[in-house]
Amino acid sequence: HVQLVESGGGSVQAGGSLRLSCAASGYKGNNYCMGWFRQAPGKEREGVAHNYARDDITYYADSVKGRFTVSRDNSKNTLYLQMNNLQPEDTAMHYCAANHGGPYLGRTSRAADFDYWGQGTQVTVS
Repeated sequence: HVQLVESGGGSVQAGGSLRLSCAASGYKGNNYCMGWFRQAPGKEREGVAHNYARDDITYYADSVKGRFTVSRDNSKNTLYLQMNNLQPEDTAMHYCAANHGGPYLGRTSRAADFDYWGQGTQVTVS
């Protein structure tokens, strides 16, 4: 059973940085696609970034390109999201998610295509 636990959220001023971590358990290796999503009040959950190491695929939403970096340490089963130059519009609950990977699932950014979710960590930018 795959479990995901996020940490690293908090409150920062505009222009600041945060690094989110997602510790995964219940599987090993890089066969899973792992990603970050966020959801602001009254808005739909949106894909931020994901990594499918097996096919060397990394995806970023246009709104975070050049500011956010997703990375993965397979030895620790941990996914990271380095967020720089944070802006108020980045304020949201951020979630880690995973799916089983593959030609389609390794490339999708749809929340409905991810089977496993963490509890979320809040990021607030003022």
